[in-house]
Amino acid sequence: MAITKIEAVRSLFGRGSYNRCMGDGTVDWKDGHETTEEETAQINAEYDRLQTEDVVLQKRIKEYGSTAEQLEYIVENGVDAFITKQQQIKTDNPKE
Repeated sequence: MAITKIEAVRSLFGRGSYNRCMGDGTVDWKDGHETTEEETAQINAEYDRLQTEDVVLQKRIKEYGSTAEQLEYIVENGVDAFITKQQQIKTDNPKE
């Protein structure tokens, strides 16, 4: 999934604070105010953070493998080995 500035606005301000948000981060606020420079900076920073988080998540998903692959690993190597492997993937791909 591609991260958009809409997700950044939702993350920062919740869905109840605006009528609509465009993909470029333009916001139609419920209270009618114009988006401030500070809000724009916050939206851009949150957008960047969410994109970085998504890259890490996609790497983890790829390394975890499918559910079938994970189950096969457990059957062949045991639960303890599976947990160790999952922890190593998280260590190699930290969220921050």
